Parts: sequence; structure tokens; C-alpha cells
Amino acid sequence: MSHEIQVTFDAGDPAALAQFWAEVLGYRIQDPPAGFDSWDAALDAFGVPPERRNDASAIVGDGPRVFFQKVPEGKTAKNRVHLDVRAAPGLAGDERMAALEDECTRLVSLGATRLSRFEPAPPLQGGHIVMADPEGNEFCLD
Repeated sequence: MSHEIQVTFDAGDPAALAQFWAEVLGYRIQDPPAGFDSWDAALDAFGVPPERRNDASAIVGDGPRVFFQKVPEGKTAKNRVHLDVRAAPGLAGDERMAALEDECTRLVSLGATRLSRFEPAPPLQGGHIVMADPEGNEFCLD
């Protein structure tokens, strides 16, 4: 039996973090339920008060759905699980690292933080860049 997966992030601002990750992954904000032109219209119909409308957000694309849920506490420790954003598949050496640097620059402009760079160490390590999203969740450009 196979199962679908969803990746879930705890967040202080689900809408903003969803928009950031949609840009990173080439995803889009999930459409509102059938029969509604917008999320506001759906949430009005469901009786969700305005102060609760940023309690959750989701993005969809070619991979798993990514869900963002509001939590009261901020991030306090290193992630035990993280995403590897495959920004240079099939590339090696200087060409690979240049592609990762280009993507790093783009993501920093969206609000990410560059944390560290690991140089290629053949035969097993191709090199990667460790980053954090706007709420401090670590991820790798790989």
C-alpha cells in the first residue's frame, strides 16, 4: 500500500511562509474549495472570523502538498527534518556550485538567509548550501 504525504510547517505567519515556499518550489497557493471564487468568500461562508484567517495556508505543485499551520511559539532549535531543494540536478563541480549560488541569491531576495556553504567532496558529496526560510527553518540547496 502506498500513501500520499503532506509536509507540514509550524509557522507564526502561515500566509507569508506559504508565499515564500510557493516561490521557492514553483508551487501555487491552493485554490479555494469548489463553488467559491476566493478564500475570503469560503471562510465567510464557513463562519471563520477575520482574526483566524491566517491560521493555516497550503501550497500545491508537482510534489507533495505543503501545509502551514499557525502556532504560538517561535522556532527554538535546529530542524530534525529539512527539505533539500534540488537546484542543480545533474551538475557537478564549479558548474553545480555556480547554479546553487544563483539560486541562493534569488532566495535571499525573497527573504531567506544563507547559513553556510559546503564545498564538493567527491566521490560522495556534490556540495550544497544551507539556508533558512524567513521563520528560521533550515533547508539545503542541493
